[in-house]
Amino acid sequence: MPKCTRKGCEKEYKEEVNNDSACQYHPGAPVFHEGLKGWSCCKKRVSDFDEFLNIPGCATGRHTDEKPVQPAPVAKPDSPAPSTTKDGIEVYSNGAAISMTNHTPTPTTVAEAAEDTEKKAKPLAVEVLPEEDDLSVPVKVGTTCKRRGCGVTYKDEASSRGEGSEAACFHHPGAPIFHEGSKGWSCCPRKVLEFEEFLKIKGCKEGKHLFIGGKSNNQEEELVDCRNDWYQTPTHIILSIFAKDKEDTQITFEEQSMNVDIKMKGNKRYKSTIPLFQPIVPGESAFKPLTTKVEIKLRKGNGISWAALEPTDKVTSWTTFGVTGGGGTVGGKEMLYANDAPLQVKK
Repeated sequence: MPKCTRKGCEKEYKEEVNNDSACQYHPGAPVFHEGLKGWSCCKKRVSDFDEFLNIPGCATGRHTDEKPVQPAPVAKPDSPAPSTTKDGIEVYSNGAAISMTNHTPTPTTVAEAAEDTEKKAKPLAVEVLPEEDDLSVPVKVGTTCKRRGCGVTYKDEASSRGEGSEAACFHHPGAPIFHEGSKGWSCCPRKVLEFEEFLKIKGCKEGKHLFIGGKSNNQEEELVDCRNDWYQTPTHIILSIFAKDKEDTQITFEEQSMNVDIKMKGNKRYKSTIPLFQPIVPGESAFKPLTTKVEIKLRKGNGISWAALEPTDKVTSWTTFGVTGGGGTVGGKEMLYANDAPLQVKK
């Protein structure tokens, strides 16, 4: 069967069932900025390269196997200057967009900008302990192999697993590398210039497909600690727990404590029961997993200013607020009560 060449799709298709909404793809160009990755045609940004490859296309159309038209190469001295939008994003003639800040040096080429931001994102990651599929779990037809650089979709048990005709998985155990305009993988020597050609570099390691995961060569889970920070308003405590590459987040609230369970990639886990300085309203407290952290919003139960997040007998100062309930400052010597606090002191 032919394979669609549109960016973000690249699926095998049958021409007899091809239609105007069969293909979901990205008409724009890849965008790399300060460790985040996305497409110029849509707003979603992610930090992980695998998540970037899995961002759903924002446009629909017919599948095609025609080779994408590449812009003609232009020598550096004659490269046209990019146009700059009002929000500081430079748009180049090939459609790529780079967001510029006061701390972002002007790139000579788009590839150099991508290389610079990729270096800042994180150190190279390698596939030390490859996972294996749990063969007892059924796989949905059309599921794509999760290994980097493979792209094969599941057809049936006979052909996609075991000794089947399409059971061999050629993938990249290394990390993507962008350097001086070239693109490749840390695990093999081949380098290319175009992003579309980079996605087509054949995997340098042979193994079995990973359609669903479920088993690992090392079942031991690593418990890790995560940095956190918090601030407060007259009615709420806002706590941030900084954790990347989250797979699942579960938080339960009790009157004066909360149970946090964050599962991350690489078999890592942050798990903690956090006692709280003052009571909260569990039913009015909530959390939201974000790209680099989990944001937790605790509804105060009695309107009291908190001197710390957890119980302590070493209180030296309290948080005070403006008369109209504005931003808080640390250093007050007396406990602050909200106007509707049940513990309001009568003078």
